[in-house]
Parts: sequence; structure tokens; C-alpha cells
Amino acid sequence: MKTAMKNKDTNRLSVLRSLLSQTLNASKTSSPINTDMQMLALLRKSANASRAASEEFKAAGREDLVEKEESQLKVLEEYAGSVETVGEEEIRSTVKELVNSMKANGAKMQMGDVLKRVFTPEVLGEKNVEKGEVAKIVKEVLAES
Repeated sequence: MKTAMKNKDTNRLSVLRSLLSQTLNASKTSSPINTDMQMLALLRKSANASRAASEEFKAAGREDLVEKEESQLKVLEEYAGSVETVGEEEIRSTVKELVNSMKANGAKMQMGDVLKRVFTPEVLGEKNVEKGEVAKIVKEVLAES
């Protein structure tokens, strides 16, 4: 934030202030932002709001505001890209191993049961993974088997 102030980067500064405000407001609720994945979700939510605002400004013919929103969107995407998450191949291999071990034990092979086991701390629970991506991969792996 100090760097943005020193460089007089108003777009980055306004994005950082907005994120700081949203994080502070979330800390006062029952679901504060404690993990990188929660911060990533906040960044994506802000990026989606910025995209929607940009589209509305385009429709209204306000090119000055469109440029502002798009520059803020670039900053948000830059920060969202810096959060490291587990790759798709690692998730896929972990899910396949889990499904094979569940088959060997004769456990139920329903998506909910597999997802419960995938998100246990021993499997993927402690890692930065997107739940939607994991659910998609579990569905694909179960369809293959």
C-alpha cells in the first residue's frame, strides 16, 4: 500500500483500500477471512463486480469509467494470480488414489462420500484447493470408474 502511495498509483491504491475495507468488514462477521482461499474468493468476487460495472458503463457510454474499472480489474487479477493453489494433475491423482482405495475397501462410491474424504486433513484439507474444481474432478473420476 505504501508503494502504491509513493508511486501515486491511484488504481492500485483504491483496490488495496477496498480490499482492506472488505477484509476488515468480514472480520466483524461470523466468517472472517483467515485463509488464502478465502482471500482468493474475495478477490474473485471483487473482480466479478468490477467486470459487471465495466459492462454497465460500456452500455451507458461512459468510456472514462470503463477504463478505470478495467485497470482496477487488472490489479485484482494480478493479486488473484499470485495465490498458489494445488494443480489439477495433483488433485486428479489424489482423487484417483482415494477412489481406488475406497473401491478396495468396498465403501460407497457416491460423490458426497468421496468429497467428504477428499477434504479430510490427511488428503487435501490442509492445501489450497478450489472446492468447485475438486468437485468437477471427482465427478469425472467417478464417471470413468
